[in-house]
Amino acid sequence: QVQLVESGGGLVQAGGSLRLSCAASGIITSRNAMGWYRQAPGKQRELVAGITIGGSTNYADSVKGRFFISRDNAKNTVYLQMNSLKPEDTAVYYCNADHAGILIYWGQGTQVTVSS
Repeated sequence: QVQLVESGGGLVQAGGSLRLSCAASGIITSRNAMGWYRQAPGKQRELVAGITIGGSTNYADSVKGRFFISRDNAKNTVYLQMNSLKPEDTAVYYCNADHAGILIYWGQGTQVTVSS
């Protein structure tokens, strides 16, 4: 059974930082494309950051230079370091694992709230 368990969300003031973690079981994160998505109320879920099997990363324009995705293969965990947080970053953040577009898994989400 595949599980992606996110943690690290919470309430933070604008300008602050948070680090989200996605602990995986049942899959090997280094053998999957991993990503962080977010969904704000009334909006569609959007890709925030992704990391390929080879380690290449990509980011939404809105978070470039502020958010950083990384992977710890030994811990089978993916992280999202979020700096200089803005109120518009408020959303539920979801971890995603994508194996060649065939097997796709989602975590349960973690709430991030940025106060102004």
